[in-house]
Amino acid sequence: MSDTTRDPAIDLECRELTKYFGNFCAVDNISFSIPAGSFFSILGPSGCGKTTLLRMLAGFQEPTSGELSIKGRSMLGVPPNKRPVNMVFQHLALFPMMTVGENIAYGLECQGVDKALILQKVQSVLERVGLPDAINKKPDQLSGGQKQRIAIARCLVLEPDVLLLDEPLGALDLKLREHMKVELKQLQNQFNTTFIYITHDQSEALVMSDQVAVMNNGKFEQVGTPQELYYSPQTDFVAAFVGENNRWRASVRGAEGAVLELELPNGMTFKGTAARKEAFGAGDLVDVFVRPEAIMLSKTQVDTATFDNVLEGQVDCLLFDGANSRVLVKESNGNHEVNVTLPQTGEFNDLQEGQTIYLGWQQAQAKCFPARDFSVEE
Repeated sequence: MSDTTRDPAIDLECRELTKYFGNFCAVDNISFSIPAGSFFSILGPSGCGKTTLLRMLAGFQEPTSGELSIKGRSMLGVPPNKRPVNMVFQHLALFPMMTVGENIAYGLECQGVDKALILQKVQSVLERVGLPDAINKKPDQLSGGQKQRIAIARCLVLEPDVLLLDEPLGALDLKLREHMKVELKQLQNQFNTTFIYITHDQSEALVMSDQVAVMNNGKFEQVGTPQELYYSPQTDFVAAFVGENNRWRASVRGAEGAVLELELPNGMTFKGTAARKEAFGAGDLVDVFVRPEAIMLSKTQVDTATFDNVLEGQVDCLLFDGANSRVLVKESNGNHEVNVTLPQTGEFNDLQEGQTIYLGWQQAQAKCFPARDFSVEE
């Protein structure tokens, strides 16, 4: 890719990028581009190929075939230290015997930058990450979140075109991880540097990203905004992997456009919608996905004129988690268990196991894909 054809709005572009290890294809013919100044996440389970892809972007591995460019310049054959990228690892790799200021200055010193300019740049970047007084501290005097910000500052002081982040929050405790998701997004906005973030944690990807690529078996299943992935999944894997979902195997009794009449093995019937507008016929098997928050709970019978699908069941299990509380409802005519988000109105605070409860949801919320077996383990 020559500089004369480069799009200044694109920081990184891959075309048909492929990586084999022997006969095993770790990254399979992937093409994508990342706009300048955006937060792009690659989300997928362990072993899906995301780390191999990141290592190719960083220059630690060469692709078997395909094109990779940054700012319109081909990176094929360019070693890691010559690429306009920096990388933040999960374990941060701060030098313990150096002060914070020395850690941040290290890369600039390796580049031969003037000492006075180094001090100016170090002080400036510490101001921007909110740690102006940490310059003389050692890493072991910092909290986990502060270390995270220093590791990022050490990279950003070099003004890379692209910052690669390899599951950098994985070693933090849950509360700090939640806090750092917000901080990372704020830092990316402040520096306006393109971030490419690798994670298996869907919450990290959804909260921080402008665009997310969901990766599975070496391929991108779907690339889109967090809202597109969540509300309009284009594959069954994306529907299962992004967010919580109830998943049922059903057969098609009839179809009218995208609206499907469905039947479960126990004879229960309900309506769903073909997620990609495929043409289904009677007898076809489909996997149906319904999100827990799309299902309404009621202590009295649900009006069938209000909801396309209604169900009676018994409370099987209460899973209390504050605002994220759920209830598992066992359907009366079979063994299907439905996961339903518990509304925070207080109306259902007294639910008891075994209590009869009624559910209702619309056919548009029941997204149907051709049936197939796969795992979504992280």
